[in-house]
Amino acid sequence: MPLEVFDYRTDVRNFVVTPEIRGRFLRMEPGQVAARHSHDLGQEMFLVLEGQCEFEIAGERAVLGPGQACFARRDELHQVRVVGDVPMTMYLSVTPHIEPTHTHWTADPAEGGQKQRPRYGTWKAPKQDGIPDPEGTIAELIDRQLAAARALNQIVQQTTASQEQNALALKRAVAEGDQEAARELTDALWADLYPIFRAISELGAAWNDVAFVAGESSRRPSAAPR
Repeated sequence: MPLEVFDYRTDVRNFVVTPEIRGRFLRMEPGQVAARHSHDLGQEMFLVLEGQCEFEIAGERAVLGPGQACFARRDELHQVRVVGDVPMTMYLSVTPHIEPTHTHWTADPAEGGQKQRPRYGTWKAPKQDGIPDPEGTIAELIDRQLAAARALNQIVQQTTASQEQNALALKRAVAEGDQEAARELTDALWADLYPIFRAISELGAAWNDVAFVAGESSRRPSAAPR
């Protein structure tokens, strides 16, 4: 694929969306406040490029300006608010990016709030970011997701015995100080794990497509994309 370059002054949108990461530039107007939420799986990085923004993460607040970054861990409730009289532009990334990507609450969980029903695809602004919708019928997408789940299960079953054997041998090599054996066994473990992680990625992509299409009614057109 060709090398793509994105500019925060012109590309205010999602520009990469995979199961591993979603990255985008986001512009918010003075006084604008994003909806408070958390992520069941994702961890979110924020980097302010222009303007100032107050971040509330896990109950703590800080105002960040250009060149400053902060981080919201999985399950940490967070919210952003533009401060000052000029717009704010930031880069943000969520990783991994598995549907439902955002978790909304009835109230602060520390005060007894409960998770709301999942919403799917709320990160995508229609006709804004150029990220294509999933191709195929819902039945085809579901079949693809099931095939990916079966493939992952098969790979795990095929490599579990080898992983256990190599893990025990690695423990012995480390205990005996045999660095060369430890390196070879580490390579062998990676050879078993690599196809698993690839299969997990395929399953994540297939599931995201199913959730996006099947969960269409959960999207709220009035919600600001994040």
